[in-house]
Amino acid sequence: MKILISGASVSGPVLAYWLRRYGFTPTVVEKAPALRKSGGHAVDLFKPAMDVVERMGVLEPVMARKTGTEWLTFLREGTTRPVDIHIGRLMGGISARHVEIMRDDLSEVLHEATRDDVEYVFDDSITSVGEREVTFERGAPREFDLVVGADGLHSNVRRLVFGEESRFAHWIGAYIAVATVPNHLGLSDRMIGLTGPGKLVGLYSARHMDDARAFFMWRPARRLDYHHRDTARQKELLREHFTGLGWEVPRLLDEADAAEVFYFDSVTQLRMDTWSRGRVTLVGDAGYCPGPAVGGSTSIAVVGAYVLAGELAAAGGDHVRAFAAYERVMADYVRRSREFAVSAARRLVPSGRAQTWALVNGARLFTRLPTGLARAMTRRGGGNLGMHDTFELPGYPALTPGRRPA
Repeated sequence: MKILISGASVSGPVLAYWLRRYGFTPTVVEKAPALRKSGGHAVDLFKPAMDVVERMGVLEPVMARKTGTEWLTFLREGTTRPVDIHIGRLMGGISARHVEIMRDDLSEVLHEATRDDVEYVFDDSITSVGEREVTFERGAPREFDLVVGADGLHSNVRRLVFGEESRFAHWIGAYIAVATVPNHLGLSDRMIGLTGPGKLVGLYSARHMDDARAFFMWRPARRLDYHHRDTARQKELLREHFTGLGWEVPRLLDEADAAEVFYFDSVTQLRMDTWSRGRVTLVGDAGYCPGPAVGGSTSIAVVGAYVLAGELAAAGGDHVRAFAAYERVMADYVRRSREFAVSAARRLVPSGRAQTWALVNGARLFTRLPTGLARAMTRRGGGNLGMHDTFELPGYPALTPGRRPA
């Protein structure tokens, strides 16, 4: 059974790995000419995603490439006294297993785990999806039994099959920008940031990187007017909203202006009644992005890819049964991640000085609790803070040797 996957970042390679293991024949098509090597931005893998990574046999290389960031140092706008927060204790209170890794490092690990027995087609993109025929920008048309969009928030597959993004995208009040900049503070195990009403700025690196990432998040009064591919306009908007802040912000804005690697997006949720239509389905941010940087989207993408492949195997390749089961298994996890993301966007970028004080000092107090007590509080306290550890990762038996999906 031939399955085409659009997107070679995270969920695409995870899906390809498990499909190949279950006897399917996956092909991954990626618009970029090669895997991105810029390092990307930092992402989190929580317990269920870590369990998937371990089952894939790539836990060791993932752990070897973790960022190594152990401390957050926050300055509040208008104050000079920094507050130190231990990341291990903070994340340990949220999830029993966690690692922070640069997104492109994770992508490279996953590609290395699949490249020998999965076909990858780089520098191409899907232009149409028929009953079985798929056409491409560069390559000749080919036939596939199923097509999966694993191509992110601005999914090409979703647009072709389900309609324009505006039908499903819901802005939850914030924007985010990340720029690759020089590591002029010599950071390796620490993120330093400035927080104030409506704005958050941070600078971090990783123990194996020479450069750093400048991180900006803010909540404007209204939606911003720009195109998601207009980098010049995005950098202009970034400067408009952060000019006037102290600390390292003027230098970081200058570095962001000059940065060749720059990411900018709205904190937007994808809300769809179904992620499947006919022989096409979506996985990860393409189908259920809870919001960049606020909802654990990378973990959910890894888990979603694992579940989708497992349900296809359990259904013997019957996509109607498999797609329905996949959506049932993931539904509550996705719902809770959306709810968490909406509240997280408000908490991470508080609207006033009192809320800013509460954010910083609340996090500091939380990290002083014993890890077991902190974790128990997240499970019992509501607000979906412990949603990752309460998700039960299904087990899917491998196919019998020699048996192929229908």
